[in-house]
Amino acid sequence: MLQSEFISIFCERPTQFAWFLGAGTSRTAGLPTAGDVIWDLKRRYYRLEQDREVSSQDIQNEAVQERIQAFLDSQGFPPLWADEEYTTYFEKIFGEDRERQRNYLKGILSEDKVTLSVGNRVLGGLMAARLTRAVFTTNFDSVVEKAIAEVSGSSLQAYSLEGTGSALNAIHNEEFPFYCKLHGDFRFESLKNLTMDLTSQNENLSNSLLAAGSRFGLVVAGYSGRDASVMSLLARVLETPTPFPHGLYWTGLKGSSPHPAVESLLSKAAAAGVKAELVEIETFDALMSRIWRNIDGRPASIDAKVRKARISNVSIPIAPKSGKKPILRLNALPITLPDRCLQLDLNTTMDWRSLRTAIADYRRDIVITKANAVWCWGEEARIRQAFGTAIESISEATVPPDFRTGVNLHFKAFFEEAIILSLAAGKPLVPRMKPSAGFLIADPHAADIGALAPLQRIVGKVSGRIPGLFSPVDDYHPEAEMVSWAEALRVSLDRKDDGTWLLLEPDVWIWPPHARKLATEFLDERKSRRFNGVHNQLLNAWSTIVLGTAERNVSFDIRPFSSGTASENPAFQVGSRTAFAMRAGR
Repeated sequence: MLQSEFISIFCERPTQFAWFLGAGTSRTAGLPTAGDVIWDLKRRYYRLEQDREVSSQDIQNEAVQERIQAFLDSQGFPPLWADEEYTTYFEKIFGEDRERQRNYLKGILSEDKVTLSVGNRVLGGLMAARLTRAVFTTNFDSVVEKAIAEVSGSSLQAYSLEGTGSALNAIHNEEFPFYCKLHGDFRFESLKNLTMDLTSQNENLSNSLLAAGSRFGLVVAGYSGRDASVMSLLARVLETPTPFPHGLYWTGLKGSSPHPAVESLLSKAAAAGVKAELVEIETFDALMSRIWRNIDGRPASIDAKVRKARISNVSIPIAPKSGKKPILRLNALPITLPDRCLQLDLNTTMDWRSLRTAIADYRRDIVITKANAVWCWGEEARIRQAFGTAIESISEATVPPDFRTGVNLHFKAFFEEAIILSLAAGKPLVPRMKPSAGFLIADPHAADIGALAPLQRIVGKVSGRIPGLFSPVDDYHPEAEMVSWAEALRVSLDRKDDGTWLLLEPDVWIWPPHARKLATEFLDERKSRRFNGVHNQLLNAWSTIVLGTAERNVSFDIRPFSSGTASENPAFQVGSRTAFAMRAGR
């Protein structure tokens, strides 16, 4: 389901929905997720067993993670990201000692480490304004309580494993807002954190969720669905006479795949007559911000606390030039973006997976994005071939000029994909998109790589294989492959000083991409001598290659396709002179 469609449904009747929160909603407040805790526990176990110092900062390093994971694999621990990792490492470190567990969690989840994000404040505002009546979570922390206190000045008592008997009565007696911590609170004695604990949920707290599920719709945010006991409890709601009467909406980050247990639950819910949807969002904060803006009747006093930061115009004069030569060259080229594209009116709702499937055979001919509508570039005939009978009509549309705002973030990747297609056209370069940027990769299979001569003069070979290195095997990649590399250019957009800039960043690509972590040593060696002078030469070389000229301070148009109208084949105007910093005048 489109995020905008869900927001419209929710904002029409917010009091009809309960929320279920996972660790992802607390991460925005600066607290660790379950994955972060797992790595910290691995660090502690490795440090104890191998008698080596590994700091909390060290564990952020991929090479350190690989070394620790290799040791754990040799000791027979669960594979990386296996569902049982969390409880396995808790049991190894703490055994069944509840007090040590509690003290550990108290240290990493303490309130003085919480910095509320806008998403946390919006949820607190919804609860304080009685627009959200019930919230359930598997989190141990105090983020929600702190959010309520900050936006309303009042306190919120959570129902947890301490004193569970009145939880169900609170739902029946409409003692709202109701907040329930299914796994407990680190500030108290009782926690559900180990394998034996997590095989089932507390019956009193479970009954309160069943009662809420029979009365409200449910919105799930920041939760992966890996806890079998929680998923079983949500499935029990489907056995009640009125399961999720206002729908079940599971939010997940765009481009990510839901856990199989989530897909199974949504399928069962749909079969039971529940409106069950997977909602793709950018972030929890972006979702909650949009919800708050679309809610009518927000109390002014709470609104002021929720929206602490407001945009205002400022004017900071730039220091006058001194007349001396530039002191710093930047890797940014000026670029002007197109303002027209095509909008598709489809007779069926298509999620990102369906859209990618539709254009799978047209990745060099069609560029697409979507939010509350579907926009694209490409010849209309090609688009109709790709989507077939799903197309009702195609019309021209205006592309928003600023891709930084929350509602327009998806246009950034839209522009970047069209740009890398434009820059790769007619050259021995392979275009690839990642969520953060586009990449132009030296084509190792190209028959003629003469156009890459400026790069070869600096680095020598532009592609090859890494001897003796094979890609890891997992459920998604059942066969090991030889790992290869190629020189690459990372391409992304940014806006500064009221202008749009094309950022060029020399890099090295690894094939297959999921083997990049294993190639850390090779990458370190390959890029170890690329200091300022060499980096400047690389930037010159790549600029010459992708722009087709070494001339400076000229401007020209680039297009992703060989033909088409302005709405089908957009023009990007690029300048060949990079931005630079000057000495301030005195």
